[in-house]
Amino acid sequence: MSVFASDGRHRVAVLVRHGLLPMELGIVHRLFGQAVSAQGKRLYEVLTCTVQPGELRTDTDVTVNVSHGPELLAEADTVVVPASDEDYEPRAAPHLPAVLAEAFGRMRPGTRLASICTGSFVLAAAGFLDGRRATTHWRSADDLARLHPSVDVDPDVLYTEDGNVLTSAGVASGIDLCLHMIRGDHGAAVAAEVARSTVVPPHREGGQAQFIRRPVTADPASATGPARVWALEHLGRRISLGDLADRAAMSTRTLSRRFCEETGLTPVQWLTRQRIDRARQLLEETDLAVDRIASDAGFGTSASFRMHLHEALGVSPSAYRATFRGSEVAE
Repeated sequence: MSVFASDGRHRVAVLVRHGLLPMELGIVHRLFGQAVSAQGKRLYEVLTCTVQPGELRTDTDVTVNVSHGPELLAEADTVVVPASDEDYEPRAAPHLPAVLAEAFGRMRPGTRLASICTGSFVLAAAGFLDGRRATTHWRSADDLARLHPSVDVDPDVLYTEDGNVLTSAGVASGIDLCLHMIRGDHGAAVAAEVARSTVVPPHREGGQAQFIRRPVTADPASATGPARVWALEHLGRRISLGDLADRAAMSTRTLSRRFCEETGLTPVQWLTRQRIDRARQLLEETDLAVDRIASDAGFGTSASFRMHLHEALGVSPSAYRATFRGSEVAE
């Protein structure tokens, strides 16, 4: 007998594992559970399952009792795989445990698949991401690419959609992914109402960059180190290639070559990245206006700053600040 209701609602199965993150499980239930039609009818039914029903360990001091087994996957329209804290342990091999392979074998053709955070490793190990674009938490992106070279890993975006397979980055981007699926299933109005009731932004584009904090450091002992240390102390001024070469006591040609060897970037690329990072810090931690931040970070004009920030992260200064501080800046 089916455990899903027979009222035509879209059936979402959340496949959880030991070490699950309760927040990610809650995201799926909360968002899909809040979606209703104009007539007030619930549009989704969400149930949780695991490969062996019973008590599951979480990454907190509580456990979760899951009563449904993998047979639930045979009836699901969408299967969501959240992360497990075990995903962050060293990975010896990219193989899928037999119990998970058997569970996925129960799914019907065409079932939509989605992962939150490092749940992407499960989809990749099962072969669902072969030849597809996918993402995961930026800290785990290199591992995903190394273990599964057939996957086109994009470490910078919030979520991806490739056919009927979707992946998202860190925990909170699971919210964006669920809203994206709801929007695709039932339109922007339904998704916006879910976002409003949950008090989250109604729409962040999947291509928006993950907010990765890159430490601003330079090794003064390296060949270009003195130039980089000096540049970090003078980001607000105009810095030329000649300025950097003088600080490193070498020709501009040699400086450019050594910069690429030591940082993997050209001097201009490196300098732009440091200015973006400085500007991000000021947006997150101060109330300075955009014009002042543009000047302090060395972009010169607010127009130049907006252009570079959008190219790097896909957002405007006000949207970036609002994400972290809940306030708008003067444009």
